Amino acid sequence: MPNTTTTTVARTGLLLSAVLIAAAGCAAPSQPAEGIMLAPAASDAAATPSAEGPGNTGAQPDGRTPNQAAMSETSVIPDPAAIPVHRALPAAAGEKAPPTRLVVAGTSIDVSVVAVGIGAGNEMEIPDSVDRAGWYRHGPAPGDDAGTAVIAAHVDTLSGLAPFSELRQLRPDTRITVERADAETLTYRVSEVELMDKDEFDAAAVFRRDGKPRLRLVTCGGEWLDGRQDYSHNVVVTAVPD
Repeated sequence: MPNTTTTTVARTGLLLSAVLIAAAGCAAPSQPAEGIMLAPAASDAAATPSAEGPGNTGAQPDGRTPNQAAMSETSVIPDPAAIPVHRALPAAAGEKAPPTRLVVAGTSIDVSVVAVGIGAGNEMEIPDSVDRAGWYRHGPAPGDDAGTAVIAAHVDTLSGLAPFSELRQLRPDTRITVERADAETLTYRVSEVELMDKDEFDAAAVFRRDGKPRLRLVTCGGEWLDGRQDYSHNVVVTAVPD
């Protein structure tokens, strides 16, 4: 069954693990948008019990707590410029040469590639258009010395199949070409095509940040499950530098 294409709807069905990536569903037209989760939603922090019980507030005769009483009315507020600030999200790709185009020999896969990050709900963003794929810019890039670069795209639309639907048909040694911005074009050869059950998705293996350089292309596959409004599997293509 075809799906809609919203920015964070992941027909790729990936779930990102706590440090890397874990698998999510491909939302149906009437379902809330889902994407590639970067980490499990943080649980609400449990309230820390106060050291001062209900009958022991530690209030001063004037009604102030000990901390309030100890504070000087002339306390100096530090200059905001002197307070260190740290980024809450992963740093951008920096000096990496981002991929700009992906071509798979013998198929209709010839799509532009854009760098994507983290969207609403802590989800990896996926381009709306089926003629565009997203490279996860907080992980390795094609051409890096180590780790796995991951590029994902939708498998279909309401009107039919998308180019990435052909991933499941790829044969070993199929040539994959990746063009990059301001860098030489790279070529890879398909080494494996896997159909991964989403309930058993091996996120740590797919989104490795170490090990030999690899390229992985991911989309949805398997059967459409009406009850879950999602596909049953992910198609994961692994390719090695040519």
